[in-house]
Amino acid sequence: MSGHSTFQPKNRVVKWIEERLPVFSLMHGQFIAFPTPKNLNYWWTFGGILSVMLVVQIVTGIVLVMHYAPSTQIAFGSIEHIMRDVNWGWLLRYLHSNGASMFFIAVYIHIFRGLYYGSYKSPREILWILGVVIYLVMMATGFMGYVLPWGQMSFWGATVITNLFSAIPLVGETIVTWLWGGFSVDNPTLNRFFSLHYLLPFVLAAVVGLHVWALHVVGQNNPAGVEPKSAKDTVPFTPFATLKDGFGIIVFMIFYAWFVFYLPNYLGHPDNYTLADPLKTPAHIVPEWYYLPFYAILRAIPDKLGGVIAMFAAILVLFFLPWLDTSKVRSTRYRPLYKQFFWVLVVVSVLLGWLGAKPAEGIYVILARICTVYYFAHFLVILPLLGLIEKPKPLPASISEAVLAKHKGGAGAASAAASAPETRG
Repeated sequence: MSGHSTFQPKNRVVKWIEERLPVFSLMHGQFIAFPTPKNLNYWWTFGGILSVMLVVQIVTGIVLVMHYAPSTQIAFGSIEHIMRDVNWGWLLRYLHSNGASMFFIAVYIHIFRGLYYGSYKSPREILWILGVVIYLVMMATGFMGYVLPWGQMSFWGATVITNLFSAIPLVGETIVTWLWGGFSVDNPTLNRFFSLHYLLPFVLAAVVGLHVWALHVVGQNNPAGVEPKSAKDTVPFTPFATLKDGFGIIVFMIFYAWFVFYLPNYLGHPDNYTLADPLKTPAHIVPEWYYLPFYAILRAIPDKLGGVIAMFAAILVLFFLPWLDTSKVRSTRYRPLYKQFFWVLVVVSVLLGWLGAKPAEGIYVILARICTVYYFAHFLVILPLLGLIEKPKPLPASISEAVLAKHKGGAGAASAAASAPETRG
């Protein structure tokens, strides 16, 4: 699927470099001439948005590290120093902290777009698996970054989450002791988390590189879910996809800037503006909002080990999704029955996030258990059965046919509306 490069260097310096290292023809083939399905919509711009957010997080993180002190004695004070004394430090800090939330908003939209359009199906299984790996590395990076401000929620969130590993038979206590660097969450813990939080974004960038490579080998999926049959089904990546991605990125950046400048602390927890105190437990310990669905699943299981297994299984099940979905049709556009179950999954996922922020008591626990059962049933029961019993709509013969049918449908509706007699009151 990689675009055939027709790049012919005219500049003597570029030609000299190209003869020894064909980097310009590589870039031309992959980012200019790369054949892109002509029917991609704006849901496909979130890949570019995620790439931009990764760069923003790495750049702001590198600058923040220059002023941050990973010590329990002064970590909290160093954050205040960044906010008050460092030139534009408040902006860097808010860009980074809100950037994490924007990163997860974009990745959740990206994941659900993949679920809706069947982007995990053959031949894109490796592409999907690499995407799940990216999500796992993001979650680990975000959790460790949440601990660094060393506020109340940082300390107690780290204590509660790392303690979960103690439920693992035989090796659990050893893992917890290694994570802590001792027998409680303290300075060695903060140093470990700081080191890993700084390292993992570069690991993330490497996996993203593999993800993009895999994408350029098998090509992009599209809303119709059919493979390009000829050159008529595709357009060059530049300028068609780059202009659409650029517009999507600008709109998302405006949304991002709205939080940074007007609601910088809205997505955080107020307890984290209080210095960590091991002797004072917060009334309600919660992780960041993007972990809340899995936190709800964890608390829905009455057994500690069972809860840990369910929480990790909720992510691990995504690795097997290409084989759990037995339907031969990719796009939900042609799967009317699956479309209903998809939107139920979206509602259940949002509801789990809401329940994760509530106390683990009464009706909240009951609802969390119902949602947890449905979440796993969707992947392990509903998807395998739907592929056997669902009767999909007829697929278009090509992407061009799908595009023409869409435009003809719109034109037909407009024509019918124009020819209808006016109703006067």
